[in-house]
Amino acid sequence: MGWGWLLHMISLLVIGAFCEEVPKTDTVNIGAIFTFKSINGQVSKIAMNAAMEDINSDPSVLGGKKLSISMHDSNFSGFLGIVGALQYMETDTVAIIGPQTSGMAHVLSHLANELHVPLVSFTALDPTLSPLQYPYFVQTAPNDLFQMTAIAEMISYFGYREVTAIFTDDDGGRNGITALGDKLAERRCKISYKAVLPPDPLGTRDQIKNELLKVRLMESRVLVLHTLTPTGLLVFNVAQSLGMMDSGYAWIATTWLSSVLDSTQIPSNVSKTIQGVLTLRPHTPDSERKRVFLSRWNRLSNGTVGLNAYGLYAYDAVWLIAHAVKIFLNDGGVISFSNDSNLSGLGGRTLNLGALSIFNGGKRVLSNILQTNMTGLTGPIGFNPDRSPLHPSYDILNVVGTEVRQLGYWTNYSGLSVVPPEMLYTKLPNRSSSNQQLYKVVWPGKTTVQPRGWVFPNNGRRLRIGVPNRVSYKDVVSQVNDTDTVQGYCIEVFQAAIKLLSYPVPYKFILYGDGHQNPSYTDLVTMITSNVFDAAVGDIAIVTNRTKMADFTQPYIESGLVIVVPTKKLNYSAWAFLRPFTPLMWGVTAAFFLIVGVVVWILEHRINDEFRGPPKKQFITILWFSFSTMFFAHRENTVSTLGRLVLIIWLFVVLIINSSYTASLTSILTVQQLASPIKGIESLVSSNQKIGFQVGSFAENYMIEELNIAKSRLLALGSPEEYAMALENGTVAAVVDERPYVDLFRATNCKFSIVGQEFTKSGWGFAFARDSPLAVDMSTAILSLSENGDLQKIHDKWLKKKSCGSQSSQVESDQLSLNSFWGLFLVCGIACFLALLLYFCLMCRKFSRYFPELYGTNSSHGSSRSTRVQTFLSFVDEKEEVSKRRMKRKRTEITSINNSGREVESVNGSTRTGINISEERDYRDTWPH
Repeated sequence: MGWGWLLHMISLLVIGAFCEEVPKTDTVNIGAIFTFKSINGQVSKIAMNAAMEDINSDPSVLGGKKLSISMHDSNFSGFLGIVGALQYMETDTVAIIGPQTSGMAHVLSHLANELHVPLVSFTALDPTLSPLQYPYFVQTAPNDLFQMTAIAEMISYFGYREVTAIFTDDDGGRNGITALGDKLAERRCKISYKAVLPPDPLGTRDQIKNELLKVRLMESRVLVLHTLTPTGLLVFNVAQSLGMMDSGYAWIATTWLSSVLDSTQIPSNVSKTIQGVLTLRPHTPDSERKRVFLSRWNRLSNGTVGLNAYGLYAYDAVWLIAHAVKIFLNDGGVISFSNDSNLSGLGGRTLNLGALSIFNGGKRVLSNILQTNMTGLTGPIGFNPDRSPLHPSYDILNVVGTEVRQLGYWTNYSGLSVVPPEMLYTKLPNRSSSNQQLYKVVWPGKTTVQPRGWVFPNNGRRLRIGVPNRVSYKDVVSQVNDTDTVQGYCIEVFQAAIKLLSYPVPYKFILYGDGHQNPSYTDLVTMITSNVFDAAVGDIAIVTNRTKMADFTQPYIESGLVIVVPTKKLNYSAWAFLRPFTPLMWGVTAAFFLIVGVVVWILEHRINDEFRGPPKKQFITILWFSFSTMFFAHRENTVSTLGRLVLIIWLFVVLIINSSYTASLTSILTVQQLASPIKGIESLVSSNQKIGFQVGSFAENYMIEELNIAKSRLLALGSPEEYAMALENGTVAAVVDERPYVDLFRATNCKFSIVGQEFTKSGWGFAFARDSPLAVDMSTAILSLSENGDLQKIHDKWLKKKSCGSQSSQVESDQLSLNSFWGLFLVCGIACFLALLLYFCLMCRKFSRYFPELYGTNSSHGSSRSTRVQTFLSFVDEKEEVSKRRMKRKRTEITSINNSGREVESVNGSTRTGINISEERDYRDTWPH
């Protein structure tokens, strides 16, 4: 019925002849739709009239035509705004400046699209007014998408994660806050609560008070106010009466507040209500034209209202349209209007819409507007391909006393900065966090200490903390005597950390679990995402799938999965000293003792008296020398170089064998022995035996998903007693659990040991809802507890139990086998072989020189092989000095025989003997002994 009445009123305005109208050729008509009782309406009216006078005073602008601006007051009414637009469409208007609000802009843009009349607005800045849907609607000021981006970057700069949005329930308010939510989400922030106010000017004090009371119950103390002037000032007035303008709050107002501050003299009672508030103002660079216009303003306004940024945009909007029309006329365009064929069938009815005419040159004028490249009072005027203004930017202001301090700037080019945007545009863009800067803020309450941004209000609900209702390991966390009270290591750490916070946190513990078995900790964390709990406190391991659901604090204790197996105490026999080495190792070692002794005896026998004597003595010498090297107590000296080389290598081998034997024997005599073949995670996975785990632990999923262990092999155990029973009777081969639990288990069960190393690295932490600031503060508190030693004291109080005395948590190593030492034996064996080979070659050479007759080809008797071997063995066994004396005596006899023979033979024999003697001397002098 309301729309029928609206259409009836429209019909009264547009009834006329269905004909084409041609406007007067000497006037260019522009319309303007504003609420002139508002601050922006007043300022815009004065600025637009000033622009019209300046244009009409210069005939070159429109080629002698006069510009006429018709002002229509919408008086806060959407209906009156639509009526005014229809009147302009009827009176051959080439463009309309306005409307002032986004709601009217959505409606009038449909008319503009149909009748090709450009709408130019600098106050209807709804980001959803898309140029694709509304091609004839042009925003000459940065729309609210840029403003909300600036606010989101300010919130992120100050380190806040949650804000409360207070806005009017109209198109501009709703869509602006939606854009803010999107920009906050890009920075991992969010709007935690939205307070909706009635549209201007319908909101009453009681309505606003009711909404602010709800806001005060919320945790967030960062408030963004997006509304219009009358409602905005009333919000601050009510907020002050509720104590919401005191320290602890952070207020950010959109550009409506800067317009009020620039254009009016704020009364002292109003000024008190906005102290410490941050606000934004569209940035307009300083210029000579701007200063001249500012100097004219008092005369233009008669001192009734101050100039704000939107007054500058109003002035430029008139020039923008005039410039576009000028280009249109210069290109031969004619301002003309024609009937809309879509309305031709409606001409004979009561609602005669045929009077609405299409601006034939509207498309060309719109194109000229979008291609504008000029400089106005607001700086360079032009549009990007998406129709956004060039270089959108804002001044960031802080209300302090009776002044407005400038904290810096925001630009879409480089973010937050204390440097004017005009200087930034000459440099490369830099949006790094270190480059984001603002001057110090004076916050509500006249403090420079930045508010934390959130609290737990005294009249708000308490924090709901889920606590696992454990049935085992009650030193960790447990219920006290079937009451709601909980205690334990985790609880005391939480309470100690929360006492370090600089603000009170009301909370209550809520037990989770049936009390018959340990609950699932993953399900407990899931309860946070379901809003059943606000946090979870307990022995909660920080694992990947849980971090996807909640935010965890800094770990307050290290934890990782370990393997527990049964052990047994061996009854050692009298032959326990043989256990360090395997039988093969003992055999090879003994053999090498003898081999080295024989090799050294061979190398030393001819030249060392200590290795000579009767066979029995030499046999004893070999045995004594061989085994005395085990203790480095051999008394025989080695003389030959080859003997010394072999001995040095063997002594190194003996040193390694002695050290390994001592370490292994010590371990055998002092450490428990495994009663299980499980030696670590590899052998556990490869076996087919049952594995125990604690009920509710993440160990089950880890072994199934990460280690690919069949679920049928896993057995849930509910208590330390079940652990011990299952391990003792062989129900499970091993138990996999977290280290803190295992330490508590072994404190009273010394028959079990840990094998291998921890195969996961994690820790216990407290879980909070995603992006909860309490998680960060609690992490800081936990670090403080760690640094001052309180965390260790709490650990010792609850978890440091009596240990198993001198029993070690480690288990016996395997017997040392030949595999561990074969490399040493190989090196020693090769050294012995090479020494013997070299020695044999040396002996053969000497033997050939000492007994040349055995190798002679003309020997009358010849020499059998056996005779030669016997002679060689006798030679080797003979002492070196005896061989030399025999050789000397033999040479003397040969000399005598040769002297009695022929001279030639004597000469030849002497020469041969001299050669032999010379060669022998050379050999003796050069070969070391």
